[in-house]
Amino acid sequence: RKLCLKSKYLDGATDKINLIPQDFFAELCEQVIQHLNHKISGINTGELCQRLQTSGIEINVGDLAKIANIISFLFSTAARNNLSAEELVATLSNAVSTLPKHAVQVIHHVWNEQGKSISVSEDARNMATVGQFIDISWKLGVAMSSDTCRSLKYPYVTVTLKVADPSGQVTNKSFEMTIPQFKNFFRQFKEMAAVLETV
Repeated sequence: RKLCLKSKYLDGATDKINLIPQDFFAELCEQVIQHLNHKISGINTGELCQRLQTSGIEINVGDLAKIANIISFLFSTAARNNLSAEELVATLSNAVSTLPKHAVQVIHHVWNEQGKSISVSEDARNMATVGQFIDISWKLGVAMSSDTCRSLKYPYVTVTLKVADPSGQVTNKSFEMTIPQFKNFFRQFKEMAAVLETV
């Protein structure tokens, strides 16, 4: 029941973890647990990062996403190895001596309170390798002109998908389609809906 942690992955993150106040770090850990339990579709590191920056902490969303990935790896590996909170903290302390005390306390507390709830079934492990759809939005636009054509009046549809990747990071993916492409896109969705009706 050993938890194999490579300190090189954590050492770079410890300086950033040190910047994060205990309450924000606890919120991040709890969101990771909720994501691993499939209670939320993703961890909104962008929103958390904005709140941290507003409170005067200099951290970027990439660093926060890296920390969320580390916590997710830590908790999911601890669940697979059925570690107690004490075993998790002992293993973590042996692997990374520079981890801030407040972070170790939060990890211990969150794992002790909520760690046993993480499901590690085969289905859950397989599902974790695929991203999850959260929301879709669209808008219709008209290109009026370009540098090569003065009068385009060319309609297009912009679609934005909000997705959570397997680690829980929420991202927006936007793309534009011509009207014929959008009609094909819509037709495929109608086909999927028709198939789902037969299930």
